[in-house]
Amino acid sequence: MIRYPIAIESGDAEHAYGAVVPDLPGCFSAGDSLEEVIDAAREAVALWVDEALDAGMEIPPPSSLRDVSSAYGPGWALALVEIEPAIFDDRPERVNISLPRRVLARLDRLAKHAGTTRSGWIAAQTLRRGSQP
Repeated sequence: MIRYPIAIESGDAEHAYGAVVPDLPGCFSAGDSLEEVIDAAREAVALWVDEALDAGMEIPPPSSLRDVSSAYGPGWALALVEIEPAIFDDRPERVNISLPRRVLARLDRLAKHAGTTRSGWIAAQTLRRGSQP
């Protein structure tokens, strides 16, 4: 597991908890409870990394909690979010899928028209859609 530190600003009955990920510029999240903000920060890190890889950016390594603690004063709590290393891995992996023949024929036509392979076309469509479900 890769662990990124997050800094959490306390919430209250009227304000959500806020979290920033110091190592990933512009990466932040919020939640109504401490548990929610940590879960949201984990998702924000995964989305940030995915978008950065799509843009060809280098992913900064996580800092230590000690290094981050000196940048945040009272009123901030620190936590770690665990990230699966697989989200950083761009190595090809062979997969086996089953599709109806008519769908496969359509896929082949679309790939050929785009000047690519089945795998290339599927990957391009997935990356074009982005990280959002």
